[in-house]
Amino acid sequence: MTLIAQEIPKVGLVMEEVTVVRWLKNVGDDVVAGEPLIEVETEKSVVEIEAAATGRLTQILVQVDARAAVGDQVAWIESAEPQSAATPVPRPRAADPETAEVPGIAAPPRRADSETAAPMPSAAMAALGGRIRSSPVARKLAAERGVDLAGIAGTGPGGRVQLDDVQRAIDAPRAPTPAGQPLSRMRRALARAMTISHATIPQFTVSRSVEWTVLQALRPEFSARLPVGSPKLSVNDFLLQAVARALIEFPALNATFSGDPQSADARVVEAAGAHIGLVVAVDGGLLVPVIHDVEQLGLAEIARRRQDGVERGLKGRLKREEVDGATFSISNLGTQGPDRFTAIINPPQSAILAVGRQRDCVVARQGAVVIRPLSDLTLTVDHRVADGRLASQFLARLAEILEGRDWRLE
Repeated sequence: MTLIAQEIPKVGLVMEEVTVVRWLKNVGDDVVAGEPLIEVETEKSVVEIEAAATGRLTQILVQVDARAAVGDQVAWIESAEPQSAATPVPRPRAADPETAEVPGIAAPPRRADSETAAPMPSAAMAALGGRIRSSPVARKLAAERGVDLAGIAGTGPGGRVQLDDVQRAIDAPRAPTPAGQPLSRMRRALARAMTISHATIPQFTVSRSVEWTVLQALRPEFSARLPVGSPKLSVNDFLLQAVARALIEFPALNATFSGDPQSADARVVEAAGAHIGLVVAVDGGLLVPVIHDVEQLGLAEIARRRQDGVERGLKGRLKREEVDGATFSISNLGTQGPDRFTAIINPPQSAILAVGRQRDCVVARQGAVVIRPLSDLTLTVDHRVADGRLASQFLARLAEILEGRDWRLE
């Protein structure tokens, strides 16, 4: 038998810490790899974390209401899996102020002495893509005193923030705190993601209008054919199906850019299936519940998943797979929204569609002046994966689908 560490996986691009909400198993219970083991609260929702192995839960390291960082060990599972898949049992070591276990926080693994380096500001380490390295007691003191570890230069091995580093930061004179409203966890997560998007993704937009005449006639007709109790079809359901069909025809917009643009290793990785996030406004920020494999679904199933995801998202009860893995996003601000707006790409996706409100417009049709319901569609695209010509073709095809009668209900 071997011990396998249960760690906190990364959910989304900017998740750094979680709060333990509930353990779904008790110490001594049998667990199966892949089954829900723990519920944690991220900046955006409560998600389930699956068991890392099949075996018996032998120890819980992080209790309910305690916080843990991405990569932290939160439990141990005794398993009969091969040794190559297991994590060795940690060896006891002498207790000292920097390595002693803190209740509710799992100690990070000790690094080799050869990794010792000059102090590195934690903010710089975070910018390089790693989470802030710190001792458990340093994290505990920082949390108690409201100190941001990102602003502390660690003096430990590899720039690790130690207890003395946090204490010096606490004792240092502070400038007067400016007046203003502190950011919520959700708003901080949104700010991080959008900053990364703006700083790292070269974005451009293309726009065109779409007419809703046919869809307005089909929507009540299709809704009447659904079983009693089924969710009514919304414009977003038609948008989801239409976008999924267009993405399958234009896979470059259903992709992720990977690597350094200056390196020969840079590449565009196309996704298998259209996994679409629907942007939902909530108090203090945005949620983006994800519907996977939309190209395989009829309007009825899309409506069911859309309603279920939005309702549980508003209650903060989304599952991990429902907030992760999107390859494209749709932002529709509805009838109260603007005529046209531009959305920012949600990394690591490569495109997002902004849908302006429907409004009656005077247009020319076959030499006559008529009034038609129109919306402006604005597509924001990562210029590393596509150019204006391809984006315009995608948008034209999307409008063609939305204005047509070729829809799949079931």
